[in-house]
Amino acid sequence: MSYIEIRNIFKIFGPDPNAALELAKAGSDKEEILAKTGNTVGLHDVSLSVEQGETFVVMGLSGSGKSTLIRHLNRLIDPTAGQVSFGGEDILSMDIPTLNAFRRKRLGMVFQRFGLLPHRNVMDNVAYGLEIQGTDRKTREAAASKWIDRVGLAGYEAKFPDQLSGGMQQRVGLARALATDPEVLLMDEAFSALDPLIRSDMQDELMKLQAELHKTIVFITHDLDEALKIGDRIAILKDGKLIQVGRPEEIVLNPADAYVQAFTRDVNRGKVLRARSIMEPIKPASGTDGFSTAHVVRYDTRLEDILPVALGSDTAITVTGHDNHPIGTIGKKQILDALSVHSND
Repeated sequence: MSYIEIRNIFKIFGPDPNAALELAKAGSDKEEILAKTGNTVGLHDVSLSVEQGETFVVMGLSGSGKSTLIRHLNRLIDPTAGQVSFGGEDILSMDIPTLNAFRRKRLGMVFQRFGLLPHRNVMDNVAYGLEIQGTDRKTREAAASKWIDRVGLAGYEAKFPDQLSGGMQQRVGLARALATDPEVLLMDEAFSALDPLIRSDMQDELMKLQAELHKTIVFITHDLDEALKIGDRIAILKDGKLIQVGRPEEIVLNPADAYVQAFTRDVNRGKVLRARSIMEPIKPASGTDGFSTAHVVRYDTRLEDILPVALGSDTAITVTGHDNHPIGTIGKKQILDALSVHSND
């Protein structure tokens, strides 16, 4: 079910946001509003729902509004207009003590520049959130030790941030965020300061942890490959407006406009597309009659793993659903179509 609800959010920065808001609601774009009022539109009528337990990625280039959006979720900034709720609870109506308790208990945050306390060692950095909550030392250090081990830093408890590599520092940041057992993880460009290989390792680490923990994660990135790799669903922003929301394979196969299409043109489709998105559906009533059971793949199998099977077979591949019953078939035509980049022009 939907856990985070963002409804009709406008955020306008400048001397007269209300005047700019009226222009935005009337249909004026970002450039026109800036020229007429001197105000900058950060978000323009954005509505999103984030499901409980999913990794929801917000992707866009610099100035798209993605970081502005995530700052509404922890209320570092308030919208000019709109609503934000968690589990049906309106966070915009919270007073400061209630908001602070909400942040401490229910949110975990992982930042681009790690945000570690330089005078604290790894153990004390990871335990910091629990310390703020008033947890006793023995309990918080036991929890911190567990998460230090889970992110692969056992043995580094006494090290200080400046003694660690960038990837190790970000593992500390991730462990610190998870130590308080938050309902929601907010990750703002969390891996973008890392070298490519370390960044890929951290993406893998996050996906492995998420497969076990099923946290609700909102992940901000400017990198489409990262979004496609880790996201259950992706929202693409441009100039403060929401352009498209969908599963990675939906974004790649059906880009909403030329802007999204330009991003997806060079994507490695074998790593993104899955059996469910390229199969020819079959009617449930038809059962397995007429289909070979020699080659069967699950609905979520990636295209890159289907290709070797398809190349070694002259018959269609059967696709099964959650209950292991056939839901579709994949032949060479579906694979060729999936690998082709079609123009919308």
